[in-house]
Amino acid sequence: MALDDQSTETVGQESADPPAEPAARETAGARRRWIGGLVFLTVLGLLFFLPWWVLLASGTGWPSPVVVSGSVLFGATLLAFPVAMVLGHGHRQLDWAARTGDTILGVIWVLFAWSAIGGVLRLALAAAGAGGREAARGVALGVAVIAVVLLVWGYAEAMRLPRVRRTEVTLPRLGPGLDGTRVVVLADTHYGPIDRARWSARVADAVNALDPDIVCHAGDIADGSIARRREQVAPLGTVRPRLARVYVTGNHEYIGEAQGWLDHMARLGWESLHNRHLIVERGGDRLILAGVDDRTAASSGLAGHRADVHAALAGAAPDLPVLLVAHQPKQVAQAVAAGVDLQVSGHTHGGQIWPFNFLVRLDQPVVQGLSRHSGRTQLYTSRGAGYWGPPFRIFAPSEISLLILRSPV
Repeated sequence: MALDDQSTETVGQESADPPAEPAARETAGARRRWIGGLVFLTVLGLLFFLPWWVLLASGTGWPSPVVVSGSVLFGATLLAFPVAMVLGHGHRQLDWAARTGDTILGVIWVLFAWSAIGGVLRLALAAAGAGGREAARGVALGVAVIAVVLLVWGYAEAMRLPRVRRTEVTLPRLGPGLDGTRVVVLADTHYGPIDRARWSARVADAVNALDPDIVCHAGDIADGSIARRREQVAPLGTVRPRLARVYVTGNHEYIGEAQGWLDHMARLGWESLHNRHLIVERGGDRLILAGVDDRTAASSGLAGHRADVHAALAGAAPDLPVLLVAHQPKQVAQAVAAGVDLQVSGHTHGGQIWPFNFLVRLDQPVVQGLSRHSGRTQLYTSRGAGYWGPPFRIFAPSEISLLILRSPV
C-alpha cells in the first residue's frame, strides 16, 4: 500500500539509516504471518486432538495396541494433511495431493463435529451418574459408527446427479408474456482434482431435460487451470436454452484465471456477463438479464474486474424487470440499492458438511433457498451442483435449481 506521507531530508544531508516505514511494514507483516501461523496450528491441533481424545482416551480404557495404533494413525494423518494441501493447492497443483488433503479435511471435520457432540453426551451421562469406562466406550463407538455412515453417505451425495429443486418466483414487474419463464440455475460446479467429466455430461443432459428458457451459471465453475479442467467443462457447451445461457465469475475464478474462464465460456457459447446485461423477450414482454463479477474481483489485481451493478445496468430501461446473476448472496445489498427484482446466487453450498452451515451464516445473509430483501428485491441462493474440497455433502444436498417466473396477472 502506498503511503501518503513521505519523509524528507535536508538538502546535502546524507541519511545513515534506511527509511523506517518499510522496516515497520515488514515487521508488521512478519507479525501477522506469525499470528496467522499460530492460529492455523492451534485450529489444526484442536481438529485432530478432540477426536483422538474422545475415540481413544478420556477413560475408554482400550487395550494398549488399540491406543498406540490409533494414535500413530492420527499423528501420521496430522503430519500428512498440511503437506498434501500445500502440494495440492499450492504452486505445484498436484491433483493426487489435493484429493488426499481434501478427503482428510472432510473426514476430520466430521469426526471433530461428532466428537464434540459425544463429549457433551459424556458430560451429561457423568452428571446423571452414568459415567465410567463403559459409557466412554459406548460414546466412542457411537461417534465412530456415525462418522463412517455419514462419510459414506456424504460421498455418495457429492457424486450423484444433483436433484432438481423447483421454485416459483412471482415478480410484480414481470409482463404476462414472460409468465412461466423457466430459469435453470447452475452454481459451484467446482470441476477439480476428481475427474467428473461424465458427471458433467449428465448434468448438462438433466438441464436440457428441464426445457429451460434461460440457464445461468452463477460462478465457481472449476478449481484449477482451464487446460486441466477443459474436458470436465466441455459438456456445458451442449446446454441448449431457448433464450439465453449466461455465466458470471465466482471467487474461485479469482484464485486463477478469471478472465480466461470468461473467455472460455464465451467460446462454449455462453454469454459472459462481465458487469453487463442483455435483454430477453417473449410474448412481447422483456426481461433484463444482468451479471456482475464476484465481490472479490476488486482485490484480485485484474484490471477492469470488480462487482459493479450500476455498470451492469447502464443503459437499461428503468421500467423493465431485472434478473441479476451474482455469485455471493451478500451481493444482494447492491442489488437492493439498484432496484433489482431477483438475484440468483450460489457460493454457500448450503453449508456442504453439517454443521458448517452455521459458520456460513455468519458470513452470508442466506444459506439456501428463496428470500426477500426489500419490497422489490428477492434472492434465490442455490446449494450448488458440485462441491468444494472435501468430496462430501452431509445434510446439504446438491441441486439444479429450476425457477419458474410468474407475473402477478
